[in-house]
Amino acid sequence: MTVLSDRVESAAGPARTGTAAGPRPRPRRKSAVFDAVTPLGLTARYATLLAVLVLTVGPMVWELSTSLKSPSEDVYTATPQFLPQDPTLGNYHRVAQTIPIWDFAMNSVVVAVLCVGGNIIGASAAGYALARLRFKGRRLVTGLFLATLVLPGEVTIVSQFQTIAQFGLADTLLGVALPSLIGTLNVLLMRNAFASIPDELEDAAVIDGAGVWQRIRYIGLPSVKGTLSVISILAFIGAWDDFLWPLLVLQDPNKLTLTVGLSYLQGQFSADPRTIAAGAMIALLPILVLFAALQRHFFRGVGEGAVKG
Repeated sequence: MTVLSDRVESAAGPARTGTAAGPRPRPRRKSAVFDAVTPLGLTARYATLLAVLVLTVGPMVWELSTSLKSPSEDVYTATPQFLPQDPTLGNYHRVAQTIPIWDFAMNSVVVAVLCVGGNIIGASAAGYALARLRFKGRRLVTGLFLATLVLPGEVTIVSQFQTIAQFGLADTLLGVALPSLIGTLNVLLMRNAFASIPDELEDAAVIDGAGVWQRIRYIGLPSVKGTLSVISILAFIGAWDDFLWPLLVLQDPNKLTLTVGLSYLQGQFSADPRTIAAGAMIALLPILVLFAALQRHFFRGVGEGAVKG
C-alpha cells in the first residue's frame, strides 16, 4: 500500500504543480501608471495615443490640406496655415493633365494584384509545408528563410535584374512583380499561423481521408483569415509603393507604375508642392481603401483560431 500510494502521489504531483502541462505562464506585470484606473492613468493613456496619432496621421492630413490649397495661398510662410483659405480641386486636375496618372495607376494595380495573388497562394502553400508537413531538412529551410530577412533588398537587386533580363521579362509588368510574388516574411507569418492550429483537427481530417490540399482548403485557410489579410495588405503596400525596382526594370513610359510616374511631377512642378501633394494623395487613396476593407480581419490576426463544425 505504501508503494502504491507513493506511485499515485508521484503521478499526481506533476498534475498539481503543472509540470506535466509545462510551466504556468507568469502574469503580466501591470504598470502603476498606464494600467491604473485613475485620472493619472487615463491621462497617460490618452496622451500617448494622441502623440502617436499626431506622428502617424498628422503628415497625411497636412499633405491633404496642402493639396487643397489654391495657388494664391503661400505655403512657404514661416507659420503656414493648416486649413486652406480657398479650397480647390484644381491641383488634382493639373496632375491628370500633366501625366497619364490613370494609366500609371492601372499599371500599379496590375503589379499589386499579381503580388497579392502570388503571396496568398505561394506563401500559404510554403507556410503550410513548413508548419504541418514532415520532411527532411524542414528546420534548415526555415532557418534559410530567417537568414534572408537580414539581407537588405539592395544586396540582391543586381542578381534579380540579371535574372529578369535572362527570362526576357525586362520592361514588363510581370518582371516588376516576379521578385515579390512570394515574400519571405509572408511565408514565415503563414507558417506561424498554420502552426497554431490544433493537431487534433488535422488528425481527424487525415483519418477521414483528406489529402494535403483538402486540409489546406477546409482546415488551414479558414483558420488563418487574419494572417491572410495581413500578408495581403503588406504585399499590396510593398508593390504599390515600390520605386527603385520598377525604375530599373521599366523603360517604356507607357508601362511606368504610379510611384515612378509621379516623379515627373517633381521635375515639372518642383516649385509647386500643391500639385506634388495632390499626386501623393492619389497614390495613398487605394491603400486606405484596402485597409478599410480588410481591417476587421487584419486586427483579428492569427489568433482567431478555431474551425467551426
